Amino acid sequence: MFKKLKFDRNIKMIVSDFDGVFTDGSIFIDEDLKTSKKLSFKDIMGVSQAIKHGFKVALISGEKSTAVDYIQNKFEGLETHQGIRQKLPILKDIMAKHSLSPKEVIYIGDDVNDLECLNYVKYGVTVPNANQKVKNSKKIMITQNLGGDGAFREVVDELL
Repeated sequence: MFKKLKFDRNIKMIVSDFDGVFTDGSIFIDEDLKTSKKLSFKDIMGVSQAIKHGFKVALISGEKSTAVDYIQNKFEGLETHQGIRQKLPILKDIMAKHSLSPKEVIYIGDDVNDLECLNYVKYGVTVPNANQKVKNSKKIMITQNLGGDGAFREVVDELL
């Protein structure tokens, strides 16, 4: 199942889905119907390391989440887009804004709403606990770490 991560050294940006990559895809709902998500500091440190080493980082989330707000407030230069149902137009806008080609971008996603983006860039990456349709795509690489448990950091570590 695992397809080893291997990237050229011309990567300039990492764009990632949030739920299912930075989280395990679960939400916690309390008695007052307030939701929360669990994040791994491995992945938060991955964002820090990527930015520190000159990579651009963007998150495109299908949902709106205070967890994404939390990460955005932590890192200057992190670009976030929330509540996005059609992710490919946003990815293309981000790439145009930074004058990047598909071979300079890694996209990390875990579900069928990420497939267009995963197939648009040269380097599509998913997690072991992703949707089976995503994992079955021939060009998709799969991390060893699960979504919500260091998958984003694993990609960054491979780049560094």
